[in-house]
Amino acid sequence: MSSASPPPTREFTNPPNYQFPTHRLARVLRNPDKQPLVLVACGSFSPVTYLHLRMFEMAKDYVRQNTDFEIVAGYLSPVSDQYKKPGLLSAHHRVNMCNLAAEQTSQWLMVDPWEAFQSYQRTAVVLDHFDYEINTKLGGVETPDGTRKPARIMLLAGSDLIATMSEPGVWSEADLDHILGRYGVLIIERAGADMDQAIDSLSRWRHNIHLIHQLVQNDVSSTKVRLFLRRGLSVRYLLPAPVVDYIEEHGLYKDDGPNATAASGAIAAEKEKGKEKEASTSSAAS
Repeated sequence: MSSASPPPTREFTNPPNYQFPTHRLARVLRNPDKQPLVLVACGSFSPVTYLHLRMFEMAKDYVRQNTDFEIVAGYLSPVSDQYKKPGLLSAHHRVNMCNLAAEQTSQWLMVDPWEAFQSYQRTAVVLDHFDYEINTKLGGVETPDGTRKPARIMLLAGSDLIATMSEPGVWSEADLDHILGRYGVLIIERAGADMDQAIDSLSRWRHNIHLIHQLVQNDVSSTKVRLFLRRGLSVRYLLPAPVVDYIEEHGLYKDDGPNATAASGAIAAEKEKGKEKEASTSSAAS
């Protein structure tokens, strides 16, 4: 696959005291013939579940067996509190739980709080942020002979996201082209999801959409976990133990408010941002 084009020129607003996490980013490629790849999962992570973490492991297997990439990092990017999702837990707690999950159950995953602690950022902008931090500021990834290669940034998501992308009017055409055309996406199928129709409607970017089948079906979701917690049921072994302990210690999710899925939150947020973008474009043209 070809290398990514030069990163777009963009200025980013960072939250107070922000530092991009690099402590698990591989700085040198093991195989100089491979292209470095960074996986980014955006979402509520309210709370983070074992399926969120398994998505990275499934993607890792897929990439190793089917592509010319070498994964150098994986990031969870929790969404801002301004995601417009009913019952969304504060970014403070969600970032803490993601950090507990990544640091105590994985040797290569990290949590980037850039998106969480500021105003809502479109997915396209979040991917640009990773491109900027890793390729512009850090200069990409070094090869064993000392040369450097730009890292490819790719979105990692469940099939519910690709379903919203195929719905007319949810995502702007410009953002779809930016996400799917420039970066690409690895999609983990969800149990019972029919992906064929969604993929067909996005056929112009088919070469950058990688569909990963679950060999062991797992339909654990944050929505179901929150429902269990509201009903006083155990969620152990659905979430990493440190996350369960954190939830119990802070008494979280006892009253989650109206039920809502991550996909519905994404639809509302992207629609609103799409309208803002169109309004700003119209103003600039007038």
